[in-house]
Amino acid sequence: MRVVFVHGACAQDADWWWNRMVEPLAALGLESRSVELPSCGERAGAAYGADLYADADAVRSVLDQEPGHPALLCGHSYGGMVITDAAAGRDDVTHLLYITAVVPDRGESLASLAGPDPAPWVVPRDDGTVVPNTAVDLRGAFLHDCDEEAEAGAFRRLGPQSQAVFAQAPRGIAWHKTPSTYVVCTGDRATPPAKQREFARRASGVIDLPTGHHPFLSHPGLLADLIGEVARGVGE
Repeated sequence: MRVVFVHGACAQDADWWWNRMVEPLAALGLESRSVELPSCGERAGAAYGADLYADADAVRSVLDQEPGHPALLCGHSYGGMVITDAAAGRDDVTHLLYITAVVPDRGESLASLAGPDPAPWVVPRDDGTVVPNTAVDLRGAFLHDCDEEAEAGAFRRLGPQSQAVFAQAPRGIAWHKTPSTYVVCTGDRATPPAKQREFARRASGVIDLPTGHHPFLSHPGLLADLIGEVARGVGE
């Protein structure tokens, strides 16, 4: 089984965000890779015009590179929107893993799920993008349990995000048919555990992980063991 990772919003250099996971997963017999998202400006069709659907199509393109090879599709934060759309109607995606992620249903967008008081993590620009809000404590909210190397690397890789993704609902809802697990990161200061548990009610199963918002940076071994456990369950 392969593990395919979809990162969250305002992130660039997809391979870097997942790099600490590759060896621990390989030691468990799991190959893995990440997906570059057009809405973050990582691929042709930069952040100004790309949207949720372009991101989902990018995931499908990666899956199509190995036809028929079963995949465990992981979505982190905004990546939950992407995998919900990308895996809809696909038999090769055998399990969905939502890591402190959004789990939308039909007609739901990031904006509608955020409600009238969205978190202050991004600010809009006139060019059709949002960027991380440096006026708030991003480090304390998102990276408080990361080491200095991961923290510095993460800040270097933050960038603009297409505003279009916030208003779009998925075209299909994969978790209606595909089994799923929600990972509640109980130390997350950006997406409160209570909010995560609201989304987790839509998943087939729930696992708590005592980490902050980016467990693949702060506790890769712990997350790899969890993914290995999920993968073994899928194979049984």
